[in-house]
Amino acid sequence: MDISDIFGKHVFSEAVMQRRLPKQVYQEVTEIRSKGGHLSMAAADALASAMKDWAIEHGATHFSHWFQPLTGSTAEKHEAFLSPLPDGSAISKLSGKQLIMSESDASSFPSGGLRSTHYARGYTAWDITSPVFIKESAAGPVLCIPTSFVSYTGEALDQKTPLLRSMEAVNKQALRIVRLFGNKDAQRVIPYVGPEQEYFLVDRQKYLKRRDLIYTGRTLFGAPAPKGQELDDQYLGSIRERIGSYMSNLNQELWKLGITASAQHNEVAPGQHEMAPIYTVANVAVDHNQLTMETMKRVAYQHGLVCLLHEKPFAGVNGSGKHNNYSLGTDTGMNLFDPGETPNENLQFLLVLSCVMRAVDEHADLLRNAASDVGNDHRLGANEAPPAIISIFLGEQLENVVSQIVDHGDAATCLHGERLDVGVSTMPVLHKDATDRNRTSPFAFTGNKFEFRMVGSADSIASPNTVLNTILAEAFSDVADLLESSNDFEGDCKALIARQMKEHVRIIFNGNSYSEEWVEEAARRGLPNLPSMVASIPCLTQKKNVQLFEKFGVLSQVELESRAEILYETYAKSINIEAMTMLHMAGKHYIPTVIGFVGNLAASINEIRSACPDLDLTAQEDLLRQCQALLNRAMASQTRLQALTAKVNAMERVEMIAGAFHDEVVPAMEELRQSIDALELLVDKDVWPVPTYGDLMFEV
Repeated sequence: MDISDIFGKHVFSEAVMQRRLPKQVYQEVTEIRSKGGHLSMAAADALASAMKDWAIEHGATHFSHWFQPLTGSTAEKHEAFLSPLPDGSAISKLSGKQLIMSESDASSFPSGGLRSTHYARGYTAWDITSPVFIKESAAGPVLCIPTSFVSYTGEALDQKTPLLRSMEAVNKQALRIVRLFGNKDAQRVIPYVGPEQEYFLVDRQKYLKRRDLIYTGRTLFGAPAPKGQELDDQYLGSIRERIGSYMSNLNQELWKLGITASAQHNEVAPGQHEMAPIYTVANVAVDHNQLTMETMKRVAYQHGLVCLLHEKPFAGVNGSGKHNNYSLGTDTGMNLFDPGETPNENLQFLLVLSCVMRAVDEHADLLRNAASDVGNDHRLGANEAPPAIISIFLGEQLENVVSQIVDHGDAATCLHGERLDVGVSTMPVLHKDATDRNRTSPFAFTGNKFEFRMVGSADSIASPNTVLNTILAEAFSDVADLLESSNDFEGDCKALIARQMKEHVRIIFNGNSYSEEWVEEAARRGLPNLPSMVASIPCLTQKKNVQLFEKFGVLSQVELESRAEILYETYAKSINIEAMTMLHMAGKHYIPTVIGFVGNLAASINEIRSACPDLDLTAQEDLLRQCQALLNRAMASQTRLQALTAKVNAMERVEMIAGAFHDEVVPAMEELRQSIDALELLVDKDVWPVPTYGDLMFEV
């Protein structure tokens, strides 16, 4: 199969537009995409008609405004290409007005108090810079129009709107930087993103026997399997046949949608895998990643599998992240993060690097919050993930350059890569990079981009990239304000680079970010450590951050306050669902099973003793005592969890509820889990009521 034959088959791409649109309409669309502006209604009508004809040719009968509300997933309402005529017949139709905007019920989505139930109106507006596509499902092919979602009074109720605003902000300020260095050709600076997507696959029939997986996406109970990831034999290992078939099908579906699925492999944990696309423009990358997650789940169903995107579906093995690879490039092909062969002499790169250091140091709290979700609390700081402390890894080459600048105000030299001879005459001599990689860093420089590794696998990448764009816009703006009026540009630029690097060098850490020593060192440096999602939420409404977002028109104070409330609500509701699920499973599955097992064991002991009074039954009696003790502890933990959950739900303020769920309910959940997991290792597997970790991770 030639990938090019199917790639973008379901995308109303620029090439399709050029073939199908009148030349004047096509030029109007491309002009707006590159420079901004508003589509004329005549052009919108022509564009809508062409889209409708193309979609019908691909079997579509409906269209939908496809948007990303603050639920973490996407939303769509299908409307038929149907326009009735007076004679009782009908024609297929899509108007320019229908293409450009639609109305939705804003009160039915999270709004953080912006929309009351009795004030329901909200609007979706077409994002002309993100391609329209056809989405296939059991409902049939649907023409999907990527849109923003705003309230009746204009506040953003979605992920896309602030992202687009932040892209305009960083474009405007980064252009000022490239202009300082004499670049008059570039008209735009564009954020590019490539999100690596990790996921687990489990057998669907086993999944359906686990209420915790169904309701919460993760196992709330489960003893470790005899084998985990300790042999390091899963990572990049041979892909099992059933998984390979799934991956092949997934790739084809993604390619049809214009998603550049490039890499696929087994990840570290049993049953864990990864897909990585090639970089694209940030808002398109966000749309593509949401589509990727939806497609992963849909294709898994077709293979009798379930795709788990939760950050920590199994305790004791690697969780799943979404490494957000981020760079800035001009429309003429220049990468602002490319250090070149001699980064110590690349003044523009050093200025940009100093701005990155400043932005990440001053707004580490916002980056931490952008990577926060309920599931990520179980992953961050564990064996395979960055801690909750933000730091930057630069590698030996750039760290050496920064050290020289911090110590001497300039960098006279830089390290270079060497040649690596593997010692086999028939093997090529390798060109060794100037620096190693650091997979423990939350924010790592990897050659010509930064990899933000903290983002959770189930989360949208819109928020992290909105924050990155905005904090860099601020740093670029302040630098441009100082240098645009300089009479000695090179001297002032070098002095500014040195000053910013000295002030923010504390954010650089090239060591092991997983170590306890780093946690202690970070505290000495004064770096913030926000260990949980709940702890990170208050930063959204802090004065300095409100001023930042408002300065660049990305989010208003009201929008930030609403997002904070939504995050508190999301955390509280998610943990409440987990607690209720644990109580259900303990009361309906585990405890009755253990009571039955203990009863049968006691009856067996009595029968044996009656038949053979002289036999030593120490083993059976010890097992009975262990099981009964754990059963008693589980019953007490269940009662405590039930009471705590009721108490917390009776509280009034949402931030207090979220805090109490984190501080009181989560530890009580863990206490109940410990007893049940210990019982799993004692009770006969034939009577254990749910599939075990071994069943789920190894039998796929």
